[in-house]
Amino acid sequence: MPNRLAHETSPYLLQHADNPVDWWPWSADAFEEARKSGKPVLLSVGYSSCHWCHVMAHESFEDQETADYLNAHFVSVKVDREERPDVDAVYMEAVQAATGQGGWPMTVFLTPDAEPFYFGTYFPPVPRQGMPSFRQVLEGVHSAWTDRRDEVAEVAEKIVRDLAGREIAFGDTQVPGEEDLAGALLGLTRDYDAGHGGFGGAPKFPPSMAIEFLLRHHARTGAEGALQMAADTCERMARGGIYDQLGGGFARYSVDREWVVPHFEKMLYDNALLCRVYAHLWRATGSDLARRVALETADFMVRELRTNEGGFASALDADSDDGNGKHVEGAYYVWTPGQLREVLGEQDAELAADHFGVTEEGTFEEGASVLQLPQSEGVFDAERIASIRARLLEARGERPAPGRDDKVVAAWNGLAVAALAETGAYFDRPDLIEAALGAADLLVRLHLDEHARLARTSKDGRVGANAGVLEDYADVSEGFLALASVTGEGVWLEFAGFLLDHVLVQFTDEESGTLYDTAADAEKLIRRPQDPTDNATPSGWSAAAGALLSYAAQTGAEPHRAAAERALGVVKALGPRAPRFIGWGLATAEALLDGPREVAVVGPADDPATKELHRAALLATAPGAVVAVGAPDSDELPLLAERLLVSGEPTAYVCRNFTCDAPTTDVDRLREALGR
Repeated sequence: MPNRLAHETSPYLLQHADNPVDWWPWSADAFEEARKSGKPVLLSVGYSSCHWCHVMAHESFEDQETADYLNAHFVSVKVDREERPDVDAVYMEAVQAATGQGGWPMTVFLTPDAEPFYFGTYFPPVPRQGMPSFRQVLEGVHSAWTDRRDEVAEVAEKIVRDLAGREIAFGDTQVPGEEDLAGALLGLTRDYDAGHGGFGGAPKFPPSMAIEFLLRHHARTGAEGALQMAADTCERMARGGIYDQLGGGFARYSVDREWVVPHFEKMLYDNALLCRVYAHLWRATGSDLARRVALETADFMVRELRTNEGGFASALDADSDDGNGKHVEGAYYVWTPGQLREVLGEQDAELAADHFGVTEEGTFEEGASVLQLPQSEGVFDAERIASIRARLLEARGERPAPGRDDKVVAAWNGLAVAALAETGAYFDRPDLIEAALGAADLLVRLHLDEHARLARTSKDGRVGANAGVLEDYADVSEGFLALASVTGEGVWLEFAGFLLDHVLVQFTDEESGTLYDTAADAEKLIRRPQDPTDNATPSGWSAAAGALLSYAAQTGAEPHRAAAERALGVVKALGPRAPRFIGWGLATAEALLDGPREVAVVGPADDPATKELHRAALLATAPGAVVAVGAPDSDELPLLAERLLVSGEPTAYVCRNFTCDAPTTDVDRLREALGR
């Protein structure tokens, strides 16, 4: 019989709806039940494409004996971290503070007042590698709760006190300057893996936000080393197993430093950020590889992640059926030489194995290989390789596909809107711009209420109950601002303004200008989460600074610019010390140092000269430049006000820091004005 999760919208919670565990969703009712029954709370946090979450669910939560013990002694609460990033952040901070590490599944034991007192991540069904079994953990916690309740309460109170004392220092009230950004570049250079691209060792995550900073730093200063690190890292990832050589799109991370074996889940946010980065790399260098990867990644998102409602699903699972009824990580993506021969015949299989690095011993498990492009040199028959790719992709399509998490997350859809709008504009792909507009339209229709408040998620056209957090407001604004620049439609700038006004009122501390991840009137947790560091996605803090700065450049809104500058104080503090974890903040600081430049293109929409000037403006590498296009003296976008044609011809205006260049009708002069 289904438990209480059967009515939830989260695919992750629905995966647990038939567990014998009597799960509760995160709710006041769950904690009221704990108070009434005198039981502690087991909080289990994960997400639908998490491999070890599935493992623990199968081993423990589907096990009747374990479930009976849980139901007798605990109130069990299941949380999807993608729906409730605030709950996840607060308790993950406690786990990391107590154990020195974190991850998912996250297992936390709480008092009925939601105060944590014991922590862990994955627990096996039997003792293993120094880890106690899950049953041993449950029995130990139950015993402590029953026999030493006062001691448990003291521990919980101390943890909550310690967390309250970890309020971050805002850093600096000044904005980061040349010296700070040069220091951040030096820090990245020290961490750079010259042999394989990227930063640090294994596991290795795609550093999309650091690459955006490197591209902008090169555009502003001409630093060749910055461009080289960005280009080499992008090439290594695109040639590695982390990139899907048949279907496009990136896996979440590589388990090795060489980018060979990925953790196979594919997340919307990674692909949106990387699509945009490769498009920007092409814009800076003209690289054919960057163009191909940007377009293939965009096509992957539209083909495999777009939902019936026009939004984008969160993720594809790492695991899938291996054809023998067993769920195995990577089964959908890997190949043996024998499988190549089966699909391609002897000769083409030999060429495919050589081209994609498929070996007899395998690069993954059980003799299977992850497809790569190990050879960057040498000549090959492009037509024959294209035919091989097409046949392999078709054959792969016959395999059982990985599950898809159909949840639409507002923030990640905002990132996808920005990526698809720009990629569509750069490469003359109106279908990609249409896909961006479809997702933006869904966010407005479904996620935005009459007070311009955002809901975090939706699924199958049904909006979720959870309020948007700072990253939702910031990333959706980022997407709308990109759409305004690409389409010239002022409505997207207006919607961004509504969202960013909420950021100023609901998410910003009036006195210090510091930003919080949850709104002032959001559900009160044991502490109000606040994290300025960029991890897999831009932090809400960095993303808000970027969107506020762009909006101010488009509109001249002084409060928004001032808020962006205050938010960037943390980049001055963290940039030189931890550049890998504040990449989007550094990229925004580059835009601030460059102005950012404001470009207005006026002219009839159907005039080829208007289109040429608009395209030149969009392709400018000037960091964070904003673009407005429309008819002369149009009121569609503020930057177009009082802009007239020169000699009756389409004209471009470039301004920065309250100073404007002479208007120009010459596309080459415009390009020059937007270069260094």
